[in-house]
Parts: sequence; C-alpha cells; structure tokens
Amino acid sequence: MGFTRAELETFRDAVVTDLVEPGLKLLFVGINPGLWTAATNTHFAHPGNRFYPALLRAGIIDRPIDRGAGMTDDDRRHLVERGIGITNLVARATPRASELSAAELRAGGERLERFVAGHRPRVVAVAGITAYRSAFRCPKAVIGRQPDDVAGAELWVVPNPSGLNAHETTDSLAHAYRAPAEAAGLI
Repeated sequence: MGFTRAELETFRDAVVTDLVEPGLKLLFVGINPGLWTAATNTHFAHPGNRFYPALLRAGIIDRPIDRGAGMTDDDRRHLVERGIGITNLVARATPRASELSAAELRAGGERLERFVAGHRPRVVAVAGITAYRSAFRCPKAVIGRQPDDVAGAELWVVPNPSGLNAHETTDSLAHAYRAPAEAAGLI
C-alpha cells in the first residue's frame, strides 16, 4: 500500500481511534499520529516505523503485524487479548511531531492522566522523551521507569520508534520495550 504526498495531506488533523479494551495491562502512548497512521487508522503505521518489529523481537507479541497496510481486525484482537493498548498524547495527525506546540503537549499530558484513570492499565509507556518532558513538565526526565506514577499506573518513557529517531535500532527498541512489558506482566 502506498500513498502520494497529496493523498497523505488530506489526513492532516485527522484523529486515529484509540486501541483500548477492558483488561488493559500495558498502554503505549505515541506523541501524535502521523499522516500514514491516520490514512490506515493504525498506530505507528509508517512502513519505516519500528514499533511492531520491536514488539515482536521483545517477545511482547508473537506474530508480525504489517503496519504499512493497516492492521486487520485479527491484529487488533491479538494486541487487546494480550492486554496491550495504544493512544497518543495529542490526537491530531501531522506530518511531524515537531509541528505540535508545547501547549498541545501539556494538554495531552493532562488528557492522558484522565485516560489512564478511566482505563486503569498497570503500566503506561510513553514513546518519546522530548514530548514526555514537555507534556509532563519534567525537563530532566530520562528514558526508563519514572519516579512518579500516572493515575496509579507505573510510568515509563521509552524511545520513539520512528525511523526519524536514527540512533535507535529495532534491537535497542525491543530491549527498551521489554522492561515495561515485564512490569505489566506480559512477559
């Protein structure tokens, strides 16, 4: 599946459906949907994104997910049956997360607290240290388990799986994602 730049632009500011069901153990939180994600209604969907390959390599999921084509209902069921959910700090789709304002990220952090309080996951893993620092006003935060919980859930910050985050590999992402999955009881 492919899209032209013009086709992708039609998805600017679109909202992607949260992937969340009862029995949530581990909630992954992206920064905001990219245009490819919005076009396929699949979180972390860009073909260059390493999120699903990292989950597979970490043993969090047990089969590949073809994110570029969009998730099937079976793919979604596989994730939610394992207790995995996905949402974003900011709901609107943009070509790059750098288009978001600090105020949008802070509002996203507040929305995430309410979301977590309502869905009660054991663990929350925010994918992106820079966005986390802004959203939660923690300018010195580092990757890993955070000292404070969010609405009663353990809070972790993990590296962003975007292909734009060039210093991370699928292996390093898998290692980083495995720790919150273990804390959530998925591994």
